[in-house]
Amino acid sequence: MTNRPPSEPESSQKTALGFDEFIAILVAFATIGAILFWSLSRRDSSWNLNGLLSPSPTPSRSVQPNQVLPFPTPKVEPNAAPNNLLPSSPPEAVVEPKAPAFPSSSGAVLPSAQVIPTQYPQPQTPVSSSTGLESSIITSSALPLVTPAKQKSIIPPPIAFNDVPDNFWGRRFIDVLSSRGILKGFPDYSFRPNQPVNRAEFATILQKAFNQEPSKSAIAFQDVPAKFWANSAIDQAISAGFLKGYPKKTFKPQQNITRVQVLVALVSGLNLKKPTSQNQILSVYKDAKNIPSYATSKIAAATANGLVVNYPNSQILAPNKAATRAEVAAMIHQALVKRGKLARISSQNIVRRPSPSQASGSMSPKLSPTPKQNLKSSTQG
Repeated sequence: MTNRPPSEPESSQKTALGFDEFIAILVAFATIGAILFWSLSRRDSSWNLNGLLSPSPTPSRSVQPNQVLPFPTPKVEPNAAPNNLLPSSPPEAVVEPKAPAFPSSSGAVLPSAQVIPTQYPQPQTPVSSSTGLESSIITSSALPLVTPAKQKSIIPPPIAFNDVPDNFWGRRFIDVLSSRGILKGFPDYSFRPNQPVNRAEFATILQKAFNQEPSKSAIAFQDVPAKFWANSAIDQAISAGFLKGYPKKTFKPQQNITRVQVLVALVSGLNLKKPTSQNQILSVYKDAKNIPSYATSKIAAATANGLVVNYPNSQILAPNKAATRAEVAAMIHQALVKRGKLARISSQNIVRRPSPSQASGSMSPKLSPTPKQNLKSSTQG
């Protein structure tokens, strides 16, 4: 017998798949497709593989066994700020913060957000967070900056004095000064507008009205005790040039101050210039002859600058009459208007500087009989 080489095995014929095998393969593909569809259709599937690979203080989310990540987690730059997303915001909305995110005091690190390109953007709804980090900017447009306006000074309402009616002639002057604390009333909520003012009280009003600086060298008046209640006000009124003492180092703090002394003090303290036409200005007063000679130029300056307030007749100055609290309030108010501290008040009791025609008309009857005598009297007044 001859040894023959082994014959090659005949190829088996291809057998067709059976029905059971076809059903099994179909079920396997359907299961895989369902798992893929379910994983891609989830609204919040922000998986973080970095959190699984590296240790982190924040606990990572639990991964379901059947979850499949179709795409790897995007690489996070080391210096990039964390993308702070609200819990209900879509994972595919990548937020580019305009301002650097500030770390919280607890040191917690937010997990990085995944990007799934197949998701459609969903409307964002703000959700309150306890950590304070999730309230950062979630849109690319920056909010406009609002500069706070300068706070305005609030002036309290005036004091409702029970003895100052609404139709009182000096009500508006008193209201303005009382609302600013320059004038105060008495414990029974009265103002006593017709009560005289002494020199010590007037010095105190000047101190509050003009914010005078403390006196560097005080004068030791013989009639002012060392612990007198108005010592500082008297010293400041004298140092500012409003008031002066009397001979023999006396001040007479309890003496009532007259209307002419109030006007002279205000003109001296404001350093108002002497007007050129004194006689013409003083001709507006019917009792100009009663003005003391030392005060004629001061009263003319007070009239020219609108400091004089007369009631009930604006043409009657009554210079030697004791000044009342209401009259002092009105004249102090006009002095503050002159200095630019208060707004003007329209009142018929404020004396206006007479025009040249009015002055000539009022002086013509006096000059007709005896010009020399009238000239002499006008010079003294």
